[in-house]
Amino acid sequence: MRMSVVDVGSNTVRLVVADTEGGVPLPVHTAKWRLRLSEQVPPGGDVPDEAVRQLSEAVAAAARTAERWGASAPLAFATAVVRSAPNCRDVLRAVREETGVRLCTLPGEVEAELTFLGARRWMGWRSGPLALLDIGGGSLEVAFGRGRLPDFVASLPLGAGRLTHEFFGGQDIPSPDSVKALRRKVRHQLRDVAARIRWEGPRTAVATSRTFQQLARLCGASPGRHGPFVERELHRSDLARAIDRLAALPAAERSTLPGISVPRAAQSLAGAVVGHTTMKLTDLRSVTVCPWAIREGVFLRHIEDGPAWWAEVTHDDAGPTASLPSQAGPVALRIATPAG
Repeated sequence: MRMSVVDVGSNTVRLVVADTEGGVPLPVHTAKWRLRLSEQVPPGGDVPDEAVRQLSEAVAAAARTAERWGASAPLAFATAVVRSAPNCRDVLRAVREETGVRLCTLPGEVEAELTFLGARRWMGWRSGPLALLDIGGGSLEVAFGRGRLPDFVASLPLGAGRLTHEFFGGQDIPSPDSVKALRRKVRHQLRDVAARIRWEGPRTAVATSRTFQQLARLCGASPGRHGPFVERELHRSDLARAIDRLAALPAAERSTLPGISVPRAAQSLAGAVVGHTTMKLTDLRSVTVCPWAIREGVFLRHIEDGPAWWAEVTHDDAGPTASLPSQAGPVALRIATPAG
């Protein structure tokens, strides 16, 4: 069977087409459309009409590409940048009317569950009790578990793009005071979640997302061209030094550093501060950078639980949030977090 997933993130729309015979999603084609939605949508603001038009065009192109590759209709979802917008329902409805693709949003906790599943499958059972960190453009997801799905998940409004707007807006080189203020907010928001991770004492810690991948490359990990099977680690001490390096440079110059792409250069400092603070508060000295994340988690959940769980998630695609069906698996313990 050939399946496709479309992931609408804060910077790009990504398509993955994969063969799923044998229970493992093996990619056969990937594509991306760079929209930089986070630059067009202010924190707490609506997705503007022009951004909706661009999003519809990208989703339509992804659906056509998936069809050319012989895949079924894509499982399409949007993350925090759309989920948090007051006009989220209108955006989802417009995309469906223009493209025929049922785009949905997932709660941050569900994103963490799916990302954990992808990381668990990649790392294997020998990794034991597993902690997961994922920094997106709009939110930070944290999870912990001993089995297939996590026992504990939390989603916090600590995305690299969101915090860059909030603390570094208009500053080409952020002031030391603004960096300290950002770190204080991360510590405050993470206090209870970090205490839970420390109490659990994970044997293995993994990090996913482009933010962590680029920070790991900046800190000396192998480049992506060496393939997904090269082990990559990010050490907290190296990340602390990277923060000083990033904070001293404007965004244009950060993009010349190893691993830091032009589209993510502006938010790389906020991502590094969130990553380092999270690792410090959770008492993690290093994390393994995992190439599998939410997209692979969607594939795996569909393979292992069948299409019913996704149909339940998307039964109201015009709504701002959805939840997994109770029969799809164990219910994760979640922490309610403030929206501000």
